[in-house]
Amino acid sequence: MKKLFIVYAILLGAYLVYVYVDHVRETTTASWEAQGLRGEMDETYVMVTFQSGMDYWKSSLKGFEDAAKALNVSVEYRGAAQYDIEEQITILEQVIAKKPAGIALSAIDPYELTETINKAIQAGIPVVLFDSGAPESKAYSFLGTNNYNAGATAAHELAGLLDGSGEVAIITNENQLNHQERTNGFIETLGAEYPSIHVASIRDGKGDRLVSRQMTLELIKEYPQLKGVFATEANGGVGVGEAIKVEQKIGDIQIISFDTDKGTLDMVEDGVISATLAQGTWNMGYWSLHFLFHLHHELTEPQVLKSRELAPLPLYLDTGITIVTKENVESYFAQ
Repeated sequence: MKKLFIVYAILLGAYLVYVYVDHVRETTTASWEAQGLRGEMDETYVMVTFQSGMDYWKSSLKGFEDAAKALNVSVEYRGAAQYDIEEQITILEQVIAKKPAGIALSAIDPYELTETINKAIQAGIPVVLFDSGAPESKAYSFLGTNNYNAGATAAHELAGLLDGSGEVAIITNENQLNHQERTNGFIETLGAEYPSIHVASIRDGKGDRLVSRQMTLELIKEYPQLKGVFATEANGGVGVGEAIKVEQKIGDIQIISFDTDKGTLDMVEDGVISATLAQGTWNMGYWSLHFLFHLHHELTEPQVLKSRELAPLPLYLDTGITIVTKENVESYFAQ
C-alpha cells in the first residue's frame, strides 16, 4: 500500500510540473504576442572579436547594439587586443565563466577555438559565429559573407581593370578560414575564366598594415611586371596602398581590397585602391543577437537538414557584399 501511495505521489508531482511548464509556456507566448520580443536588461549577450580596436568591428557592434535596443537586453564587447589565438581563447574562457545569455564570436582561427566554443555550448550558453567561422565546432550558426563568392567577385573586378591579362599577387591572412575562402575563390575564378592572368605569389600580411606594406614592397622588386594585387582584408589593403604610393605605382598596379574602414575609403577616393568589397557587417551583428535571443528563449523551430538532423537555426546566413569604387565611395563615408 505504501509503495502504491509513492507511485501516486510521483505521478501527481509529474502532472503538476507538466501543468506548470505548460502554463509558463502559454504565458510566455501570450507575452510575446502582446508586446513583441522583449527581454530583460539583466539579460546580457557578449560579442567577442580579435584585434578589437580595429574600425572594422564598429559596424558589427553597432548592429549588435541596435538589436539590443529593439529586444530590451544588454550587450558587452570583448576581444583580443592583438592578432593572438591564445589571447582570444583566454577572453572567451573569461566570458564563458560569467555565463552570459549568449555569445557572438568571430573566430581568429577555424580550428583552435573549437574546444572552447564547444565548452560554452556544453555549459548551456548559445554561440553563433559571424564574419569568421569554426566549421567543426558546435556553434549554432554562421552569419557572414560568402567568402568564396567574394573572392570570385574580386577576380572579375581586377580582371576587368587589367583587360584580362597580367601578373597579380595576393596579400592575405593565411590562418583564417574566411581569408582562405576568399583566396580560393579569387584563384579558381582567374584560372577558370581568365587564363592570361597569372597569380605570381601569395603572401601572408598577418592582418597587419606594416607587414602587408613590406610584403608588397618585396613583391614589386621580385615581380617588376606586377599589374594587380588582391588584399583580402582592410589593414592589408591599406598597407598595399602605402607601398604602391612609395614606389610611385599608382595606376600602374591595380588594388582590390576588402571592407570600408576610413583608411581604405580614403585610398579609394584618391585612386590608390581601385575598388574595395563592402561586407554586410551591420547585418552580422544585428542578426547574430536576434539568433542568440531566439536560442536563449527557446523560440526556434527545428528544421530538418539534408542529413536529417535537426537544427534550431539556419546553419548559414549570407550577409552579402557590394563593390565600392571612386564613383560611389562618398555614400560609404556617410555611414
